[in-house]
Amino acid sequence: MLDVTLLGTAALMPIPDRALTAATLTCAGRTILFDCGEGTQTAARRAGVSLMKADVIALTHYHGDHVFGLPGLMQTMEVLGRTQPLTVVGPAGLRAALRPILELVGHTGYPVRLAELPEGGVCMRELAGGWPEAARLTAFETVHRVVSQGYSFTLGRAGKFLPERAKALGVPVNQWGLLQKGQSVRVGERTVFPGDVLGEARRGLKFVFTGDTARCDSLAEGARGADLMISEATYGENDQGEMAAAYGHMTFAQAAEVARRAGVRRLWLAHYSQMVEDPGEYLPNATAVFENALCGEDGMSMTLRFEE
Repeated sequence: MLDVTLLGTAALMPIPDRALTAATLTCAGRTILFDCGEGTQTAARRAGVSLMKADVIALTHYHGDHVFGLPGLMQTMEVLGRTQPLTVVGPAGLRAALRPILELVGHTGYPVRLAELPEGGVCMRELAGGWPEAARLTAFETVHRVVSQGYSFTLGRAGKFLPERAKALGVPVNQWGLLQKGQSVRVGERTVFPGDVLGEARRGLKFVFTGDTARCDSLAEGARGADLMISEATYGENDQGEMAAAYGHMTFAQAAEVARRAGVRRLWLAHYSQMVEDPGEYLPNATAVFENALCGEDGMSMTLRFEE
């Protein structure tokens, strides 16, 4: 299962009841933080989320409202005695963009690794130890005023274990668990592989976080089939589409259109302009296009579970 928490929903600057847009995903006791603007630590504390458990920070781009919280968070990790490595991923130019931030942070008693994800993504275990083998993080291109990307996190699920196949192959019962975990076993002169005793792979889980972006095909493709998509929706009015495109953003209706095209199951809107005083006022513009859209709120959370 995946626990997702939306820490903030504001764009450009935090306001009293709205922190800057960021989110966390926790799986098997491991956490990814998506973006880290000014005040993200405080937003996490209000939401009851410990960022000290985060071993990966995924940045969508290098505008200040998405990265200015990094120096403070990394210094807090140092003060609290962190020794666990921290991996920061982001789009092209990561090392140059983070150089001044790391200079501000200074010495850390924990290793900091910077990584740009390869096309096709990576197994989470390549970024940080302890993640499930089937957990994967993939970046996809988005359209903003600077180089930017969104992220999809997937947790694959193997097929059901078929005891009758294991028995037919002579696998001792005490080795069934190894096959269920994806390991092969030796039975006499033969190697039995998990695929020999498992049914077809079952539907896994997928979470998507967009960052700042205009409406684009790569976003719809990257979000394809997501169980939950947190999408930027900077402007509420439908007639603000041209302005949204000019600044590399989307309206509520445009975000809903992408969700519909992508066939996602749930859409949470976020990254609201300061002009959007009451996001709920504009929600009908989104639900008219995609029924399962909700206005994200600071601290909103959901647990995504495998289907039976």
